[in-house]
Amino acid sequence: MTDRFILRNTATDADIDIMHRYLSTESYWAKGVPRDVVARSVANSLPFLLDDAETGALVAFARVITDKATFAYLSDVFVLPEYRGRGLGKRLVEGILTDPDLQNLRRFLLFTLDAHGLYAQYGFVPVNYTDRVMERFTPDPYDT
Repeated sequence: MTDRFILRNTATDADIDIMHRYLSTESYWAKGVPRDVVARSVANSLPFLLDDAETGALVAFARVITDKATFAYLSDVFVLPEYRGRGLGKRLVEGILTDPDLQNLRRFLLFTLDAHGLYAQYGFVPVNYTDRVMERFTPDPYDT
């Protein structure tokens, strides 16, 4: 049941602390990310936060990097472990895909290691044009 969960688009310092804790210690894609990098990434994208209305706790998060016209990239998606299995990932993705700022985009990308089934329900498919995709990748950008 997801009725008690509320989607919002602004993050507090306390939210950044929770995001940082999860991303830097539990995620497979952002281990070791500094808190200031998390704060800057949230400030410069469209954040989507899902709260438990009964407790006020942040339970899930994602952010979208976009020009709001042609392209969007879904990033840093997570549901806290104690809230998984309740359909909250779906609730979060549905909230993102129905956001007025994210309509009629030509391309919406994401990377995932383990949630292909979730995203496929919303029309995401593996890219079939890998010959046109390039990246500049820094494996450990937070090492000093």
